[in-house]
Amino acid sequence: MGQIMAIDYGKKRTGIAVTDDLQMIASGLDTVETVKLFDFLARYFRGNEVEQVVVGLPTDLKGNLSEVEADILKFIATFSEQYPGITVHRLDERFTSKMASFFISQSGKSKKERQNKGLIDKVSATIILQNFLEKIKK
Repeated sequence: MGQIMAIDYGKKRTGIAVTDDLQMIASGLDTVETVKLFDFLARYFRGNEVEQVVVGLPTDLKGNLSEVEADILKFIATFSEQYPGITVHRLDERFTSKMASFFISQSGKSKKERQNKGLIDKVSATIILQNFLEKIKK
């Protein structure tokens, strides 16, 4: 069994989380500059078996898609061409950034650490992945 990876895609930064090989635990992996995302993925995939990828679906309270969705769809198309053996899923990412900020604030981190947007992106990806794991275990 391989890992599942979650991607919280953003225009500037992308948060990434992965499961263990048994697909039980979601852990934040990294935050990368979006322009370097495919380089990061190529390096990671060389050393790790990833079976599935979950990409956040950015919607507002009314269910309307965010403007970054067009970029996400381009990313998914390119990803699917480069990695046809990896299944791509989508999952609503509504409130994940707010939840991530809350969890970080409760963790005892300094104010500077709490304002680190890269950390928020990585924790958001972890929340997306944990939500996906809960959904597929039902």
